[in-house]
Amino acid sequence: MKLSQFKFNLPSNLIASYPAKNRDESRLMVVNRRDGSIEHCIFKDILNYVNAGDVFVLNNTKVFPARLYGEKEKTGAKIEVMLLRELNHESRLWDVLVDPARKIRIGNKLYFGENDELVAEVIDNTTSRGRTLRFLFDGTPEEFKKTITDLGNTPLPPEIARPVEPEDAENYQTVFAKHEGAVAAPTAGMHFSKSLMKHLELRDVVFAELTLHTGVGNFRDIEVEDLTKHKTDSEEMEITQEACDIINNAKAEKNKIFAVGTTSLKALETAVTITGQVNPFKGWTNKFIFPHYDFNTADALITNFHLPKSPMMMEVAAFAGYELLMKAYKVAVEEKYNFFTYGDAMLIL
Repeated sequence: MKLSQFKFNLPSNLIASYPAKNRDESRLMVVNRRDGSIEHCIFKDILNYVNAGDVFVLNNTKVFPARLYGEKEKTGAKIEVMLLRELNHESRLWDVLVDPARKIRIGNKLYFGENDELVAEVIDNTTSRGRTLRFLFDGTPEEFKKTITDLGNTPLPPEIARPVEPEDAENYQTVFAKHEGAVAAPTAGMHFSKSLMKHLELRDVVFAELTLHTGVGNFRDIEVEDLTKHKTDSEEMEITQEACDIINNAKAEKNKIFAVGTTSLKALETAVTITGQVNPFKGWTNKFIFPHYDFNTADALITNFHLPKSPMMMEVAAFAGYELLMKAYKVAVEEKYNFFTYGDAMLIL
């Protein structure tokens, strides 16, 4: 398929600046692939679509405060740094994005904090905006991590056009987040409250957790019209034997598998075999899913409403069917659903 096929008119006022007051009371559009029907509910109505023994696959990654603001040595130029991943723990080497990139060259030193609590040296260029930084810090690893956490900001996407607020530290995180490493939240999971999860447990729904550390590649512009030529960023993921057993046993019992978010679905499709079994996996995935892709794992997908021409929209189109998704998005715009990170949810059956 072509990139231009995923363009649609999204009024800017439909990009949510804030989440619903209560996580589980965002709006929920239910899209049925069998008959093409569309229903309008609120998120906690998802209880009406589950049966005992169904499995919800959750991405338990945890977002860390990955955005740092600093200054360049000598000139004092303001610099924004997005921490992507730690390359070497002992040497404190990090893969980062910098902005404005044209000002940041190998050998430059960057200073962070009012009293320059943290200093980094640029040691390599990786991409047009990518750099490798070595942090110069004399304290223990624990002290270094605390300094990064104290100085860092919640990495809200730039499309949420407002300053980060203290509440974002909690809002931009799922209630089941455990393993730190994501620079973007798995947004479908943010609709789940502890209360709703308890109600699902009372319905004998089972949870299987996996970890996929969501990266900024999900928000990079795709620059090729022919989607077969797009190369996506790699993301670190892990699926344990325990999670595989829960999923495979449910499939054997003909219970439904609900993938909570495109990241969970991507991870499942990375670890599935041609026989439909999900195997343990620990490593990296650069899987890019777009129509027409044959899925082997999930029976249902919970997701948000995504931006035009985004990789997440393409993955959802592959699951729902392109024509049906475009119809659903047209209805969503007409009905003024909230889009993107803090927006409303969609359940595709």
